[in-house]
Amino acid sequence: MTDTSRNDGRQPGDLRPFSISWDPMGFALSSVIIHSGRTAVLCSVCHQEGVPRWRKDQGKGWLSAEYRLLPGSTPERQNRELLKLSGRTQEIQRLIGRSLRAAINMEALGENTLRIDCDVIQADAGTRTAAISGSWVALQRACERLVQQGVLNTNPVQSQVAAVSVGVIHNRPLLDLDYSEDSQADVDLNIVMNEEGHLLELQGTAEGAPFSRDQLNALLDLAEPGLKQIMNDQRTALSAR
Repeated sequence: MTDTSRNDGRQPGDLRPFSISWDPMGFALSSVIIHSGRTAVLCSVCHQEGVPRWRKDQGKGWLSAEYRLLPGSTPERQNRELLKLSGRTQEIQRLIGRSLRAAINMEALGENTLRIDCDVIQADAGTRTAAISGSWVALQRACERLVQQGVLNTNPVQSQVAAVSVGVIHNRPLLDLDYSEDSQADVDLNIVMNEEGHLLELQGTAEGAPFSRDQLNALLDLAEPGLKQIMNDQRTALSAR
């Protein structure tokens, strides 16, 4: 029998160990640390009254996201990105913002702004997907608290969102790549989905060789059960709090 296990003993369709710890930041409206294998991301939500100037007087809210790698999050120290953000950082925080805005009813949010901060504590690949999955959990709890505080009449979160990576290494489709796999992947694909199975984002790159429509379909088929498991873990984290 052919050995289909990976470096860490997982099968091709297995997620890395997933966990969420609550409210490490006492002054944020809500915060979590999400662990996906050795990757760990601190996700926090803060509330601000009002909206950006271009959004005023429309009766709708806004959500923005920021993403950073902390200096000690990688084997070689990352310099802090202050005045000038790298193209990678800008791309990732836009992805996070788009994914979470898809979960929000902006009219129900009213003229309020939610600011999501995602700080990578340890990077072992999949930081952007972990940031999205963790931020959704923090967002749900933050909006529940705004309702409890009387700031909002109803919870504006209208759908559940999760994200995961898949890739092809030596012609093998694999779910939830760690760095040892991501660094040699021929195809790298990040997928964001809601609980109805609708796709919100696909970010795919042929790192080593072009991939076919059949391979894309196989990767989507591999990702969907993993995304459903992450959503189940998100709900478990919320109910356990």
